[in-house]
Amino acid sequence: MKDNEQETKLLIITGMSGAGKTVAVQSFEDLGYYCVDNLPPALLPKFLELMKDSTNNIHKVALVMDLRGREFFDSLFEALDTLGRENWLQEHIIFLDAKDETLVSRYKETRRSHPLSVGGLPLDGIKQEREIIEELRGRSQRIIDTTHLKPKELREKIVDLYADESQEVFSVHFVSFGFKYGSVIDADLVFDVRFLPNPHYIAHLQPLTGLNPEVSSYVFKWADTQEFNEKVLDLLKFMLPQYKKEGKSQLVVAIGCTGGQHRSVAITEYFTKQLPQYVTHITHRDIDKRKGH
Repeated sequence: MKDNEQETKLLIITGMSGAGKTVAVQSFEDLGYYCVDNLPPALLPKFLELMKDSTNNIHKVALVMDLRGREFFDSLFEALDTLGRENWLQEHIIFLDAKDETLVSRYKETRRSHPLSVGGLPLDGIKQEREIIEELRGRSQRIIDTTHLKPKELREKIVDLYADESQEVFSVHFVSFGFKYGSVIDADLVFDVRFLPNPHYIAHLQPLTGLNPEVSSYVFKWADTQEFNEKVLDLLKFMLPQYKKEGKSQLVVAIGCTGGQHRSVAITEYFTKQLPQYVTHITHRDIDKRKGH
């Protein structure tokens, strides 16, 4: 057992190529797992040594192991045999599967070749793969059939099965920014508040930021600000449940003014406090840019 006496969860995600391992590992990443895609099984013992190190703070790990590492499968079985003797480790194998015709259809949709049938028929590669990993399927603690599951439904199933009871998967990340420094490229929603009165032109407010109560009071005293806040908040309260239902794990909402120092900062702080039912994060991207310049 590690010095901190917290048991480590190790999930091994494997199964048929095309059955949804990429969606699965992304889902576990959203659940707070440290994820490694396509770890060669021969490296598993070394990885376990790193996990056992009491100086790290990693307690939930998900590893994807698939046919791309088929030459190492003997090493995998040897490593799996040792896992049960590790009292600090809770090991769990998830095998993703789907009917042959479904896998063939998915390969045709993506126009990708099966790793075992390069230049040949996908079905031939699928049948060969089944033979290779059949033993691993039998050693799995959970088999998930994705034949009739869309990616969103697979994500929801994994969340239902593996999310901690108190864990909130969906979060909203608010970002304030200045248009003069460029937009937020990874934003899902962008709101432009440059139409509001600018504290920059008030001499004693100019060196301050939207985190200052005097600046925020100036920004919020205008009827246009109050109406904007009301309308956007109403829009967010409608849209956020829809994004969450769609399977999105995080929504990035960017609010921009000219320099990212006054208006956008104050309004971003306001919205973060208006959504207590969601996990929220906040970043003021450009709040110190002018000072730094």
